[in-house]
Amino acid sequence: MSKIDGNQIAETYREDLKGEVEELKKEGVKPAIAPVLVGDDPGAKVYYRTKKKLAEKLGIEYKGVKLDESISKKELIAKIGDLNRDPSVHGLFVELPLPGDLDIGELRDEINPKKDVDCINPVNSGKLLSGGAVRASYEDLKNDPEVLLPATPYAVMEILDYSNIDLAGKEFLVVGGGAVGLPLSLLALREGYATVSVCEYQASDLTEKTRRADIVCSSVGKKNFITADMVSEGSVVVDVGINETESGITGDVDYENVKKKASRITPVPGGVGPMTTTLIMSNTVKAARLLHG
Repeated sequence: MSKIDGNQIAETYREDLKGEVEELKKEGVKPAIAPVLVGDDPGAKVYYRTKKKLAEKLGIEYKGVKLDESISKKELIAKIGDLNRDPSVHGLFVELPLPGDLDIGELRDEINPKKDVDCINPVNSGKLLSGGAVRASYEDLKNDPEVLLPATPYAVMEILDYSNIDLAGKEFLVVGGGAVGLPLSLLALREGYATVSVCEYQASDLTEKTRRADIVCSSVGKKNFITADMVSEGSVVVDVGINETESGITGDVDYENVKKKASRITPVPGGVGPMTTTLIMSNTVKAARLLHG
């Protein structure tokens, strides 16, 4: 087994990002991100602080906004509108989970697509699906100056690429549809070389599917859901799950046992997470270029 160190991979990307930020500043553009934190959810607060720390490290201005959990949908939409209109803000991100009856699905239309650094606006989701061209590859999408990719699926693809994990001829399985699984399956299809499947965790033949797969990516949100008997010898396992426990954050994969069979595996924490945060910053820099192009 070889652990895929997301922190180490992310650090290499961050060095390049620092240079890009400096270049933009020389052109008179100061990239800035404005995460929106509503309420006091412990997990959301951690992600909010993590973005602040990384933004400052990269030289990106941090214009985070903290709002009381009692805020109404109308008031939250108004605040998002203010950030949309603020020319000094380039990246806009709403931290999850939201409290009460607030639903991110009802807010996705409100975020300016050009500032939508996690690709939740339907305009950006549509670009992911259509690619702007029928045969647009993953590389085409990534390098398109007007396309912002969803950060977590983007992180998975970059981790696989950096780790020299070739998708050609492989069975690529995504367990868990939803906000991560569906766009990840689309990006893998855009790569063009793998047989890609996506299924929900309730599938009756799930173990048969996971054992057949060369690459298993789990985004279910259930602790230790992927067990050693569910993966084949030599497979690659990417854990996208984030589950809060009394002892800290853990993923979907029974890491200690699955690592004995997998050839490569991402831990939680320290796997996909650091790359996700890094690529949110990368998207912010890309958005700054787009908005000031």
